[in-house]
Amino acid sequence: MKTQRIRIHFSKTKSMQYTGHLDLRRAWVRTFRRANLALSYSQGYTPRPQLNMAAPLPLGFLSTGEIGDFWLEDHYPMNTIQKSLQDALPPGLRINHLKEVSDIHGDKLPNLVRSALYHVSFFSVVSDLDQHLQDILHQEQIKRERKGKSYDLRPLIYSLEVIPPGGEAKQLVEMHLSHLPGATGRPDEVIRELGVDPNHTQICRKKIILET
Repeated sequence: MKTQRIRIHFSKTKSMQYTGHLDLRRAWVRTFRRANLALSYSQGYTPRPQLNMAAPLPLGFLSTGEIGDFWLEDHYPMNTIQKSLQDALPPGLRINHLKEVSDIHGDKLPNLVRSALYHVSFFSVVSDLDQHLQDILHQEQIKRERKGKSYDLRPLIYSLEVIPPGGEAKQLVEMHLSHLPGATGRPDEVIRELGVDPNHTQICRKKIILET
């Protein structure tokens, strides 16, 4: 029985960089179990823990802006949930903040996602990077192929901007991309359009933007 719904904003760091979406879900289930917080389970022959991730994160991407909803069988004080989960987290997961969602049976997270903000770190200098980004933005169409199907990348790009780099990055680009059903912009495709191998960059999802 669903008694409480909590929304966790969290980071996925380098220790979990190559952990896939299903394994990430399992990591959260184990975390709740270690924290002695009872997740609600679905009914039927194969009960499943009731949780939603806002949007799958491609393998190899980092993130400081992931969102997950979790339904609990019992109602707990929020400070108890926070402390118990913090003590049970595995390496690679970090809670940024959490809150209780009053509408237990409201819209599922994936249905609320509208766009995402990414930071792409370039470790080798790309000449005339800002001009290349402007050239992309001024194109009417950018035909690319994904999984054997042709699509137009351009309407999936909302903004591209060079921002001051940090750490080991030589250059840093902020990308605001669509994340609508059937219309998801991928930062690695934008990177390829710049003529750069995405394997020579680091992609971090900074924020998932939900319908308000």
